[in-house]
Amino acid sequence: MSQASSLFTRIEYRLAEQLFHTRWLPRSPRTQRLTMHLFQRCADAGHTAALSLYGHMLFHRAISPQDRAKGAHYVLQAAQSGDGGAQYQAGCIFEHGCTQYPCRHDHAVTWYARAGEAGHSLAARRLADAYQDGGLGLPVDNEKSRYWKMLADRNAGSPALEYRTQH
Repeated sequence: MSQASSLFTRIEYRLAEQLFHTRWLPRSPRTQRLTMHLFQRCADAGHTAALSLYGHMLFHRAISPQDRAKGAHYVLQAAQSGDGGAQYQAGCIFEHGCTQYPCRHDHAVTWYARAGEAGHSLAARRLADAYQDGGLGLPVDNEKSRYWKMLADRNAGSPALEYRTQH
């Protein structure tokens, strides 16, 4: 991606964010379509935050299984680029599965661990719980459970990674 198109993509993303978060603008179908179109353009251009946010919206608000699978694909691209919120969502996708990405607890644990180490408290909490009760195919391990709980507690007040990832 050239520097000029990268700048244009960042501007489009900021506009889409403003449209998405602005309360004074009427929530008309036209405004929602424009916002989603801008997020899609940015995601297709490889903008990591757009991949994460647009993928999350598609995955959770999808009408068709194809849209849900496309959303999961965008989320996984953002996760691979290092986005902590997307890494948490990737863990959720693999924990619960969907059409294109079947349930794989080993992948879920990997993504939750990456997100937890990056400061995502919900991911760390999920691993703490899994080690506490033997979930996600993990053995019960109180020491690892305490480690992940400590990370979750340390990062609990940091909303930066979690504003998009709570359902």
